Amino acid sequence: MSHSAVIEGVLERITYANEENGYTVARVDTGHGGGELLTVVGALLGAQVGESLRMQGRWGSHPQYGRQFTVENYTTVLPATVQGIRRYLGSGLIKGIGPKTAERIVDHFGTDTLDVIEDDPKKLIAVPGLGPKRTALIAEAWEEQKAIKEVMVFLQSVEVSTSIAVRIYKKYGDASISVVKNQPYRLAADVWGIGFLTADRIARAVGIPQDSPERVKAGLSYALSQATDQGHCYLPEERLIADAVKLLQVDTGLVIDCLGELADQPDGEGVVRERVPDPQGEEGAVTAVYLVPFHRAELSLAGQTRRLLTAPDDRLAAFADVDWAKALAWLAERTGAELAPEQEQAVRLALTEKVAVLTGGPGCGKSFTVRSVVELARAKRAKVVLAAPTGRAAKRLSELTGAEASTVHRLLELKPGGDAAYDRDRPLDADLVVVDEASMLDLLLANKLVKAVAPGAHLLLVGDVDQLPSVGAGEVLRDLLAPGSPVPAVRLTKIFRQAQQSGVVTNAHRINSGLPPVTQGLADFFLFVEDDTEEAGRLTVDVAARRIPARFGLDPRRDVQVLAPMHRGPAGAGVLNGLLQQAVTPPRPGLAEKRFGGRVFRVGDKVTQIRNNYDKGANGVFNGTVGVVTALDPVDQSLTVRTDEDEEVAYDFAELDELAHAYAVTIHRSQGSEYPCVVVPVTTSAWMMLQRNLLYTAVTRAKRLVVLVGSRRALGQAVRTVSAGRRCTALDARLSGAIGL
Repeated sequence: MSHSAVIEGVLERITYANEENGYTVARVDTGHGGGELLTVVGALLGAQVGESLRMQGRWGSHPQYGRQFTVENYTTVLPATVQGIRRYLGSGLIKGIGPKTAERIVDHFGTDTLDVIEDDPKKLIAVPGLGPKRTALIAEAWEEQKAIKEVMVFLQSVEVSTSIAVRIYKKYGDASISVVKNQPYRLAADVWGIGFLTADRIARAVGIPQDSPERVKAGLSYALSQATDQGHCYLPEERLIADAVKLLQVDTGLVIDCLGELADQPDGEGVVRERVPDPQGEEGAVTAVYLVPFHRAELSLAGQTRRLLTAPDDRLAAFADVDWAKALAWLAERTGAELAPEQEQAVRLALTEKVAVLTGGPGCGKSFTVRSVVELARAKRAKVVLAAPTGRAAKRLSELTGAEASTVHRLLELKPGGDAAYDRDRPLDADLVVVDEASMLDLLLANKLVKAVAPGAHLLLVGDVDQLPSVGAGEVLRDLLAPGSPVPAVRLTKIFRQAQQSGVVTNAHRINSGLPPVTQGLADFFLFVEDDTEEAGRLTVDVAARRIPARFGLDPRRDVQVLAPMHRGPAGAGVLNGLLQQAVTPPRPGLAEKRFGGRVFRVGDKVTQIRNNYDKGANGVFNGTVGVVTALDPVDQSLTVRTDEDEEVAYDFAELDELAHAYAVTIHRSQGSEYPCVVVPVTTSAWMMLQRNLLYTAVTRAKRLVVLVGSRRALGQAVRTVSAGRRCTALDARLSGAIGL
C-alpha cells in the first residue's frame, strides 16, 4: 500500500454495496484518462450516483480489477462546471428532477443553478415546464437531502449504514441527532430495521456506559421481543435473566434489579410477571415474564373466547332445532356429494356451537366441509363472513365457497399502529365468521379477530394443526385444541378416495405419521439426490427454472415456488433467490433496474413484503404479501408492485428494504399459500431446522407437484425429528381455567 492520497471524481455507478458494514465497490469518473472509469472501494455509504466526491485514501492494485483506490473517508463536493451540475441534478438525486428537467434548469441558470435551488428556489418557475407545484417539490427534496446529509455525516461517525440513517431521519426529522445522542435505545423500539444490537453500538459510540440501567432495561425488552419473534408469548424469568446477562455482559444482580423496575413501570411501558403452569408439561409452575401487549392479548383472547361460547343469544338460532336428516339431504342434492360422518359432525358443530374448530390434513375434505357449512347458513339467510390470514388463502376460500373472502387484516380494517376498526364496541355485522388457515393466526391477530365477533354470532376456525405454528408469537390453534379446552372441535382423519391417488397427499400423511415419503414411481412427487449442499442449491435452481417448466409446462415465476428450510447457507433462500433471479429475470438492455444494498430489483421480479406496513395500499400491506414488480421510475424514484391481491402498490426507493425477492422463500414464510409446484432443497447444512412439521408444511403447500432436492440422510432426519421445544404460551391454561382470568 502506498501513502495517503486525495482524488476527486463523479460517482458513476455502484457495482456492489454491503448494507451491514458499508463496504462499497464503485466506478468513478476522475475526468482524466479519456472517459476511463476508476474502481474505488471502501466505505462510501451515503454517496449517491452523480455526486462529485473528494476521497481520501490509498492507491493499490487488485489481481482481477487492476489499479484501484481504497477510500478511507470522503466528502461531497458540489460540482462547479455546467456539465457537472447537469449530471449531478440529472442523476436522480433529487426526487422530481430527471435528466431532461436537469438539462432545462441548467440551460437556464448555468453555474448558478445550485445556488438558485438552495437560496431562491422560487426562481425555478422561470424554467419552461416547471410549475409552482414541482418547484416546491424540488425545493423540499433539496432541503431534505441536505438535512439527511448532515444526519448521515453524524451517523457515519457512529458507524450506522445509510439506509438506516435515512429511516432515522424520516422518523425524527431535525430531532434525529439529539435522539441518537441522548436516547439511542429508543431507536430499537421506534425504527424498523434497528435492533438492540445496532442501538447498543450507537450508544457505545455516544458514550453511554455498559452498566447504565437504561441499557439493561432496553436489553431486557429486546430479549423478550426476540423471544416473541421466535414464537414465545412470554419467557420464564430464569431464562430471561440468563439471556439478558449473556447479551449485556453485566452482573446478574443488576439485571434482576432492572427487571424489577420494568415490572413496576406504569401499564404499557414495562413487563408483567405472573405464575403459570410449566410450559414443558412438568408438574409445578414458573414465573412468566410478558411484554404488556402479549399479556393483555392472552387474557383478552381467552376471556372473549369463553364469553362467545356462553353468549345467551344465538344469531343462528334456526339450527338449534333443525331437522338434520332433511337439511343434509337438501345439502347433498345441492353439492352433489354426501358428507362423511366426521364431516357431518363438523357441520353440525359449526352451526350449533358458538365457537368451533375444524382441523385435519390434506385430502380429508376440510374444504368441502367448509363449503357445506356456508351453504346451509346461507340457506337460512344468515350473514356469513369469510376470512383467511393471507391474500392467497383468502382467494382460495372465495373460489371454494363462491362468496367474497378477505384477509383478516382487511376484514377488521386494521389501521396504522395496528388498531382495528372493528372490535368489542363495534363488532362485525355477521352471524357466522369462518376463518381458514387458522394455524397461521398468531396471538395478537387472533385476539383482534375474536374481539370483533359479536356475542351470539358463530366463529368457525379451520386449519391444519400439524403444520408449523404461526410466524408471530403463540400457538393459538394448538392451544384451542389442547386437552381441557372448552372449545368443541372435530379432527378429520379419513383420506378421500380421489385424494389417495395423489402422491402429494399420501406422502404428506406419511411424513406426518413419521414414515419416509415414497419417492419412486409417482407422477407428482420426486427426489433428486445430491449430497453436496452447494450442488444441491444449483440443482434446485436448474429444476425450478428449467427442468420443471420444460417437462410440465409450468411458468417458473407464477407456478413454481422454491421453499427452503432456512434463509442462510448455500441452499438457503437468500442464495437461491440470487441464482433464480439470474435464471428467470436476468438483466436485459432496456430493462429498468434499481440496485439497493446488495440486491437488484428489476421489472418482472417476484417480490415479497417483509414487514407489516399499515400506511401502504388501501388497508396496509402485510408481512408475507407476494407480488410482481410492474414498473420502475428513476425520476420519481419509485417502484410499483402488483400484489397477489391485485393491488398496485408504490414503493419509494428508500423503502426498498421492506421488499425481498420471492423466487425462493423460507418454508415459514410460505404458510397459508398454495402453489401448483414446490421445489424443496433438503440438505444436511440445514440440520437444526430439519423437523417433521417443517417438511410437512412445505409438502402441503403444493397443489400438483413436489420435487425434493438433496440427501436421503437429511430427508430421514426431517421425517424423524419431532420438534421438542414447545412455545411458551399460557393460553391453553387460561382457556381451561387452570389460571384465573
